[in-house]
Amino acid sequence: MSSRIETGELRAGVTATSGPDPRRWLALCVIAIAQLVVVLDASIVNIALPSAQHALDISNANRQWIVTAYTLAFGGLLLLGGRIADYVGRKRVFMFGLIGFAAASALGGAAVSQEMLFLARALQGAFGALLAPAALSMLTVTFTDAKERARAFGVYGAIAGGGAAIGLIVGGVLTEYLNWRWCLYVNAPICLLAAAAALRVLRESKAEGRTNYDVPGAVLSIAGLISLVYGFTQAVNHGWGSPQTYLYLVAAAVLLVAFVVVEVRTANPLLPMRVLTERNRGGAFFASLMVGVGMFGMFLFLTYYFQGILGYSALEAGFAFLPFSAGIIVSAGTASVLLPRIGPRPTMLAGFVLALAGMVWLTQLSPTTSYVAHVLPAIIVMAVGLGLIFVPLSNTALVGVAHHDAGVASAMVNTTQQIGGSLGTALLNTIAASATSGYLAAHGMSRAAQASGTVHGFTTAFWWSSAFLLVAAVAVALLINARPSQVGDTEAVAAL
Repeated sequence: MSSRIETGELRAGVTATSGPDPRRWLALCVIAIAQLVVVLDASIVNIALPSAQHALDISNANRQWIVTAYTLAFGGLLLLGGRIADYVGRKRVFMFGLIGFAAASALGGAAVSQEMLFLARALQGAFGALLAPAALSMLTVTFTDAKERARAFGVYGAIAGGGAAIGLIVGGVLTEYLNWRWCLYVNAPICLLAAAAALRVLRESKAEGRTNYDVPGAVLSIAGLISLVYGFTQAVNHGWGSPQTYLYLVAAAVLLVAFVVVEVRTANPLLPMRVLTERNRGGAFFASLMVGVGMFGMFLFLTYYFQGILGYSALEAGFAFLPFSAGIIVSAGTASVLLPRIGPRPTMLAGFVLALAGMVWLTQLSPTTSYVAHVLPAIIVMAVGLGLIFVPLSNTALVGVAHHDAGVASAMVNTTQQIGGSLGTALLNTIAASATSGYLAAHGMSRAAQASGTVHGFTTAFWWSSAFLLVAAVAVALLINARPSQVGDTEAVAAL
């Protein structure tokens, strides 16, 4: 997934340094390694999901917490993490994030229960929310020359784009030849080495001014989102009309409304409402949220389809996803050419047509369909569409934004995608599990029925994913009206 990376100063009052940093290219290497770890962690764990679920006896209703615990913490704390890095010191927070990420990864690798694994994943997300914005900020202040800065962000974006593909292969290798725990353990030595290198090569920098943090806003948003996800999970076991489900869903609504009230009234809000009210930015953020809801669950279900239905090994499942990553990277390059010529709306709408076509294609899966004939073309078409969506989506998020809000607007694309992914994975997993249960109740529990029921759950979820993508496409058509000149000259890169 993509996020907007601002290449101007993230906030006014950045502490200046005299002349270019002589170790700036070494600093880029350290920052790139940290970014690689964060990106790897999403895809590397996806491949290990079936093995981890079996080892820790995690139910189908709760398996989504392996994904959502990370994405909720990461997305929900990303804006606060950026502000902390700016005011506490970017190098200090960067190193703290690396060490914390290493510790959380080791904790997850050593997990003896599902609760321990979920906690570790949440801690990874929280430390990642400190690490990622600190890394971006340091790139901005380390590279002061425009050409060098563009080159540095190009390297950063390439790492972000290629890291997901690398994670799929590494996750397959580690799960296949060691075990799923090494998909988490592997982060620890890399993070600790990066932290040791950061101590020597990175310069400290921080923003000047008042160091006020909107902690109540962060707590309310995280609590509301967790309650919403838990309500979706309760629906699997107790039904949508049960008191338990209603309790969590109502609590989520109350907490999220309270979050909006706090953001409107506080002097230094985590999310200034003015960032959302401009139609292009608001449309971009809403579309980003819907893309996250529609897309993240697809990886979960295809992982189980590859390994549980087609009988692929973890390594084979990792390679099966590679065309998806390649398609996004190639398509994003095309989008970068189209964007300044035809503008964001036509580019994104073309992308949504392709992404929708690919998702609907996946609804035709069955226990006997083949990867080459059904899955491969679907994920290639979908990936090409997403590449056309991500680049203009990121650019549109900064249309008309004030300088002092640029950092928040930049981070919001990644935040909305992560939160959308959390909600979507939980909701779609609930829908899939319910559809499977209904199928088995009607057709019995034979081995053939179980396979058919499992795939029926997946395809039902893919139909819902298609609906969310369609909603995003309609929002783009109605709200995005930015001209090519408004997005073609912004200094940013899309980190895929």
